[in-house]
Parts: sequence; structure tokens; C-alpha cells
Amino acid sequence: MGLKISLRDGDRVIINGAVIRAKGRSEVVVESQARILRGQDVMTPEQADTPARRLYFACMMAYIDEANSSVHQESILLLLSALLNAVEQVEAKAACVRVARKIAMLDYYGALSECRWLIDFEEDILSPALLQ
Repeated sequence: MGLKISLRDGDRVIINGAVIRAKGRSEVVVESQARILRGQDVMTPEQADTPARRLYFACMMAYIDEANSSVHQESILLLLSALLNAVEQVEAKAACVRVARKIAMLDYYGALSECRWLIDFEEDILSPALLQ
């Protein structure tokens, strides 16, 4: 039994680098190993406008663009190093270390969830500063 993905009209999913858009309600069953990202997990280059978001985008690209993952990995390491040096909070540094471990194991999908935590953290830090 494969992975069943339910899509609404207009939903997008990336499977092995190919963007698939549903026309009408659809179900897709992926019956073999594949790199899959659902629409809500896909970030555009324009959305990568903060350090944590740029790290997420680089990890996402390494995940969906397996042929060029080494190029993306170099970018990830530079972004991760800069972010690690910029944050002072222990929780954020720990999340950066978790991302680094996932990247070292070539688990780019796993790194995305840690990057989501960093994005949320970044928003929590930036939002109060923007309100003042």
C-alpha cells in the first residue's frame, strides 16, 4: 500500500521535483519511494526573506532537487553558520544543531521541521520588536 494524498482543486504537491496541481478533487497514490512536499510546505524564493526562511528554502531545495543537493548543502551550511552565530537563545542554538545533524545525515525533510521551529521562533522574536 502506497502513500495516499488527497488534493482539493488547485492544491499543489511536488513529487520528485515535479509540481503537480490538482484539477478538481483528486487522490494520488504514490506506490514507490519518492520525495514529496505538499503545497503548504513549499516556499517560494520571494518568501525566503528572513534568515530562518532562507535556511528552510535551502533545505527544501536540497530535498526536492536531489541532483544538485551538494550545491544546496553548501548554501545550507553557510546559512546555518550565520544563523547560529546570530542567535543568542539556547533553544534557537539547539534547533540549529538539530538542523546540522539532519543535514549531516542527508535528512533534508527532517531538517525542514526544525527550520519551521526556527521560523516560528524568529516570528515570535521579530513581531514584538515590530510592534514598538
